Amino acid sequence: MPTPLDFCPEQHAAVITVPAFSDNYLWLIRSTDARQAAVVDPGDAAPIEAALRAAGLTLAAILLTHHHRDHAGGVMALKAAWNCPVYGPRGESIEGVDHPLDDGDRVVLDAPGLQFDVLAVPGHTRGHIAYFTNRLGADPRPALFCGDTLFAAGCGRLFEGTPAQMLVSLGRLAALPDDSLVYCAHEYTLSNLKFACAVEPENGALAERLRQALARRAQGLATVPAQIGGERATNPFLRAGEPAVRAAATARLGHAPATEVDCFAAIREWKNVFQ
Repeated sequence: MPTPLDFCPEQHAAVITVPAFSDNYLWLIRSTDARQAAVVDPGDAAPIEAALRAAGLTLAAILLTHHHRDHAGGVMALKAAWNCPVYGPRGESIEGVDHPLDDGDRVVLDAPGLQFDVLAVPGHTRGHIAYFTNRLGADPRPALFCGDTLFAAGCGRLFEGTPAQMLVSLGRLAALPDDSLVYCAHEYTLSNLKFACAVEPENGALAERLRQALARRAQGLATVPAQIGGERATNPFLRAGEPAVRAAATARLGHAPATEVDCFAAIREWKNVFQ
């Protein structure tokens, strides 16, 4: 069973959390010289500008995971203000992207210490990508910026992709090192955990994770980042091959799912209507 720290790890010192809208997290990532930063998914330019000023940073680059407005709505204002490069998925049409990216590409920024490997993770949208780095500054833990593909204890809705695509995408992320910190884009953890407990009511790790998440939210604290090791133990969408998750899908469908994709699809559909 994961230790409590796996569920609510201390985030990297290089990362600044920028809340936006009702439940979005935008991410600023400082360079090793603490002078520049990259921003991931700036759905709103104003809070990013405020965070840059407060930290005394200049904006070196914009990294986009997908085209949805709450992730890309601030791009043009930031690009105009900072004349910085904009990286995003080649497979999606996003205004302002001048460095289109494919799976396996590496983003190396002029800002010291900032480089990312690109992972194609379609499902939420057709061209969704994620950014992974083996370390940030002096912190040896890897970092994953995954937009709306993987959430703490959940995953994104399938707006454009298929269950099979999303299952493969989540499998790629689940294969990352246990100590990788997961910087997803929304504070959905409590609702995700309540659903996960309905899927696996006997999972003791889930009960502990829900307890911790409730305590953090009661204090006004974020439940993000998460950690890959903790996700594998508690996230039902990474556990479609587990007997308990298959049993829940069977009860939902009225028959056993024929494949792991069918199991995943059944619990994803259930989550869509879960209250």
